[in-house]
Amino acid sequence: MSKRIGVVSIIVTDRKNQAMQVNQILGQHGDMIIGRMGLPYRPEDIHVIALIVHGSTDEIGALTGKLGLLPGLQVKSILNKTRGNG
Repeated sequence: MSKRIGVVSIIVTDRKNQAMQVNQILGQHGDMIIGRMGLPYRPEDIHVIALIVHGSTDEIGALTGKLGLLPGLQVKSILNKTRGNG
């Protein structure tokens, strides 16, 4: 299965109740996370996490699917188009 590089953005609106679960899920999928940046935006009391990922569409979908089930989170991803070189 070919792998793709992409970005997953996560907006956390309920950090107090979701931080442990978010970090647990990210740890489960840590082998495909190339980089992670998290920033609080205090005026709106939200936290933004950006992940650079490298994995199959199924692997990335599993990560975003688990995160998307958590209340208080918004998750979006964008993946590069494949070039046929795996």
